[in-house]
Amino acid sequence: MTALSKRLKISYALGSTAEAIAITATTSFLLLFYNQVKGLPAAHVGLALAAGLIVNAVFDPLVGSWSDRTRSKWGRRHPFLFASILPAALLFWAVFNPPDIGELGQLIWLALANTMLLQAMTLYHTPHLALGGELSEDYLERTSVMAYNSFFLWIGDTLGWLLSFRVFFAATEQFPNGALDPSRWPTFSITIALMILVMLSYSSWATRSRIPFLPQPAADTPRFGLRELFRDIGRALSNRNYVVLLVGLFFLSMMVGVRSGLWLYGATYFWRLTNDQISWFALGSFAGYLFAAFAVKPLHARLDKRWTGAGALLLYAIGPAIPLALGWLGILSADTPGLLPILIGFSILQHAPYSLMTTTLYSALADIADENELKHGLRQEGVLYATRTFFARVDQALGTALAGFVLTLIAFPEKATPGQVPEPVLMGLAAAFVLSTIPGLVAGIFYAMLRVTRGSYTATRAALDARALSTKGEAGSVESATVQKAPGTPA
Repeated sequence: MTALSKRLKISYALGSTAEAIAITATTSFLLLFYNQVKGLPAAHVGLALAAGLIVNAVFDPLVGSWSDRTRSKWGRRHPFLFASILPAALLFWAVFNPPDIGELGQLIWLALANTMLLQAMTLYHTPHLALGGELSEDYLERTSVMAYNSFFLWIGDTLGWLLSFRVFFAATEQFPNGALDPSRWPTFSITIALMILVMLSYSSWATRSRIPFLPQPAADTPRFGLRELFRDIGRALSNRNYVVLLVGLFFLSMMVGVRSGLWLYGATYFWRLTNDQISWFALGSFAGYLFAAFAVKPLHARLDKRWTGAGALLLYAIGPAIPLALGWLGILSADTPGLLPILIGFSILQHAPYSLMTTTLYSALADIADENELKHGLRQEGVLYATRTFFARVDQALGTALAGFVLTLIAFPEKATPGQVPEPVLMGLAAAFVLSTIPGLVAGIFYAMLRVTRGSYTATRAALDARALSTKGEAGSVESATVQKAPGTPA
């Protein structure tokens, strides 16, 4: 099979850059904006944000099943991609620009605007991931497509982070924390909204040339409906490899959720880093993602996807916890000479295995879609990839809930000042981060139970190709008999 061009892979992956920018901006700043800038109670803001995650749990598989069964001249995925672009950009702007309608009114505005923003992004992201799984039928070319996707996710995440801290909310004498300056937010929201609009539009338009080569639903495939949605979910759950991935993702989300919620506390209070110093962690993430982008395809060729994914997850669970473990043991401290380069070096052990792991997951899901097509006669990339979208939302929810529980448990002080937090509290923070390794190790066990290998892929593709040839042969025989039959001849 002919390899896909680099231009096509970049065009496809650029859609993930836009999504990462949107997610980084909302998860990092919505709580701060409504609590510190607008003055709304943090607990109420948290509840308003949680509403969107609950709705999204239902919407993810719905969009996946709907796109799997869509028939149109634009294929299965592109109608959803194009339909989501303008709503996603407008809703991003809206969520950061509530009207002056009082506390209750702004909370309702936040809940509705954020919920609709999440749905608009799901309308794009779930079909977009499914499209990535369909661009190639080749075992390793699928890995290459998803490696580009993971690297451009990093670009979006880092770009959103750096633009926010270095440009939109740069420190001034009046506002050392620029995000507390109300005048900065209109520029921030409209600029990010325009970036989302441009990137999603380009990615969707530039990949339309592949539509004629993408799988289409069979002629006898029932159209989308609630009954078919539940049947699709049932078919997906009948696949052993898929269930193993689901369980692994659950435990992985526990670890990621806790660490996402506690990481900034560790950087700010345990290591006493400034915002400018924190922004330099982009170097570690860049090195990690760049290494993974080049290493993942050779690793899949040599070790297969199962052991690549399990090994990467093991490293991802242990590596990022090492600095705080050393801090808890007294080996590292905020006063250690050269601390920042040391921490940046360890951050590579976070980002490289994470990129390897997610690329492997996305690539393996495309192979699982082959298995389900062979078993059920229906390609289900939409439903299968919807789980990753759903668990990304679970990460956000768990990050808020579990990290909040940890901070309460260790009695972390409100409005704390770096350098003035009691030592036992800091030790509790470090211990909680290190202990979050446990669910990550459990997830690694489930990843090692995957049976997605080069051998299983080859056998599945051979069976699918044989069935396709048989179907074409039967169709040709029927057509030939119809042509040779004389008009008016009795049946």
